[in-house]
Amino acid sequence: MKTERVRFAPSPTGWLHVGGARTALFNWLYAKKHDGKLILRIEDTDLDRSSEKYTESIKEDLKWLGIVWDEFYKQSDRLEIYERYARRLVHEEKAYHCFCTEEELEERRQRALDGGRPPVYDGRCRNLSEEEKQQYREEGRESVIRFKLPEQQPNVVVPDRIKGDVEFESLTTGDFVILKSDGTPSYNFACVLDDHLMEISFTMRAEDHLTNTAKQMLLYEALDFNQPQFGHLSMLLGPDKSKLSKRSGATSVKDFRKNGYLPEALVNHLAQLGWSSKDNQEIFSVSELTKKFSLDNIIDSSQVFDRDKLDWFNNQYIKRAELDRLVDISAPFLQQGDYIEEDLKEDERETLKKVLDLIRPSLDKLTDLKDHEDIEIFYGSLELNAEAEEVLNWKSSPAVLRELEEKFSTRESLSPDEVSTIVKEVKEGLEVEYKEVYKPLRAAVTGKISGPEIKEVLSILGPEVTCGRLNSALESRS
Repeated sequence: MKTERVRFAPSPTGWLHVGGARTALFNWLYAKKHDGKLILRIEDTDLDRSSEKYTESIKEDLKWLGIVWDEFYKQSDRLEIYERYARRLVHEEKAYHCFCTEEELEERRQRALDGGRPPVYDGRCRNLSEEEKQQYREEGRESVIRFKLPEQQPNVVVPDRIKGDVEFESLTTGDFVILKSDGTPSYNFACVLDDHLMEISFTMRAEDHLTNTAKQMLLYEALDFNQPQFGHLSMLLGPDKSKLSKRSGATSVKDFRKNGYLPEALVNHLAQLGWSSKDNQEIFSVSELTKKFSLDNIIDSSQVFDRDKLDWFNNQYIKRAELDRLVDISAPFLQQGDYIEEDLKEDERETLKKVLDLIRPSLDKLTDLKDHEDIEIFYGSLELNAEAEEVLNWKSSPAVLRELEEKFSTRESLSPDEVSTIVKEVKEGLEVEYKEVYKPLRAAVTGKISGPEIKEVLSILGPEVTCGRLNSALESRS
């Protein structure tokens, strides 16, 4: 049985967009499902806009998402291949040299628009004689190579494994360029050659490539290549149902990494934008995604990238994260907030694990840590809000705080159970309600009257810090 080979072929002219990341993910899941291969092909023939920094960033983002490729290629390393096949098509009279200048093309384009005609290339270089070609060369004109569309252009039917057959009655581009004057190929020409030579069996990409696929099918036929199977994924939309773009907020994988999202959260959200497991499961491991992924369950309709849903996924994975890992990935954000130093001692690391374990249910993303009010309890300077001030001014509060301080000061540590025992003793000794003990305790120690479980807070702070804050609250009212 022939090995399934799929590819992800980004252009390194910008950061990896989440739409591209979804395409990479679907191809990777398909490859894993079928014990196939994923090829990463960097389409960097746009020499002016392509950048090595974007290539490296794309590779880094894919690795962060857990998407591992089996083979790697760059189109800029393959220019001789494209030129050789372009010359072959010229020799077979399926393509030709075009000497029209940019100025001439623009003038004709504008005339066509003014006349209400489609601005397609008019084919005037299609049948140049050798003498005319030589004259143009002597004038110093450079040439591109254009593909000859069939004279009687047939309908092109794209057999799509996701959408079904998609028919194009005609292509309105005219004879299109396959090799530019600088020797770099057009997108469609390079794509066909690479997919053939890399033995790609299934090409899965976004639906905005459908017209390109129609052109490519004509090139496959002209080159006498077997074409791969095709599948086109629906577009990702922003909240306003327009194409997902920067005006919708962060749209690159790099942005989401920087904003404190976990890779498994982004993978889960992207996997379910245009695919469904049909059993209402929402949280998937990679093995579960691989097992359940199927083209039959791909949804052929545009999908809204829902940041609220992504935040929910991220919160779920933060709550599930192994604590040592959570410390490692949280540390940069806490450093940005000036809460911790770059190098943590072992006891500081253990304390941070306890803090993060306590507050992580309230974290949607790790950037929340930079100004999280509960982090201030452990690493910031204590400030009492108005509600806390009011509680500490209760008539019973000074006596409660003195009793608590006296009892806490005799302990070497404070477990949640010990805190419960002491609170009960103070309640019964002073004949007050539980709220008259717990609320002043929380107000004095945290500066607020709500927040994380106070017994857990005290067990992390320990008796020395706790007693110091109780004394400060008493002194400010003496």
